[in-house]
Amino acid sequence: MKFRATLTGFSAILMWSFLALLTVASGKMPPFQLLAICFAIGSIPGIVVLLLKPERLQLLRQPAKVWITGIAGLFGYHFLYFTALRHAPAVEAGLIAYLWPLLIVVGSALLPGERLRWYHILGALMGLAGTVLIVGRNGFHFEGAYAVGYGAAFLCAFTWSGYSLITRRFEAVSTDVVTIFCLVTSILSLFCHLGLEETIWPENTAQWIAVLGLGLFPVGAAFYAWDYGVKNGDIQILGAASYAAPLLSTLILTLFGFAEPSWGIALACLLVTGGAVLAAHRMILRRDDAVPTQVEAAE
Repeated sequence: MKFRATLTGFSAILMWSFLALLTVASGKMPPFQLLAICFAIGSIPGIVVLLLKPERLQLLRQPAKVWITGIAGLFGYHFLYFTALRHAPAVEAGLIAYLWPLLIVVGSALLPGERLRWYHILGALMGLAGTVLIVGRNGFHFEGAYAVGYGAAFLCAFTWSGYSLITRRFEAVSTDVVTIFCLVTSILSLFCHLGLEETIWPENTAQWIAVLGLGLFPVGAAFYAWDYGVKNGDIQILGAASYAAPLLSTLILTLFGFAEPSWGIALACLLVTGGAVLAAHRMILRRDDAVPTQVEAAE
């Protein structure tokens, strides 16, 4: 079960890798307006399930800490991310924000029943190095004038890693709650849009299809899959493997002609893939929930 749950969590990473492509294809819609629409779409499958199986509504009766964690995680992350992009260059802000996979791996040592190994940390660091090559292929220019943006990016990284780690402790909580997380995030994003942005609608059918795709997958199903994965899978492997998202995103953009191929991307591919395989090698070889061997326990 743990292996399958980890694969489910990784499917979220795969869906997030299409975020950039679909966002570019969606046109010039402001970010909070786009989030409001996409999270509304993302909540629809869950709402349909609850309508078809009303007995599952009782699974929504959860303590306040569950709702606070989920809404702060989904909405807080995106609010801080867009705040960072508004107050700092996208390259530097994006790199800082992408510290969250490393923070998940390191922070997992605080979770009950988890053991942090050297290969988890090294795999995450290799992924971070690969991300540096991708995000910073044109160089970095950190400046004090963008301190607010950098600070928001750091908070962004801590918000998502904190959400993921705390969610692990809510393993008994049904993934049905993600439906409400998405719905509330949509409403809060709408308020931000009305207060901060000018409304711009997609110009053609292709852009509407891209918006629908965003809502169904990277900003929809991905969060359900991630919730299930971090609750039931190997969170350390998922943390290290999360660095595949910016790599796959860059490869997809290159495939569709939005980015140029380079040797840096090839090296990043080796680093990210190698790091993910290193972090997951025990599970790949074992592929079950067998009791750890004495050798493994002694590491």
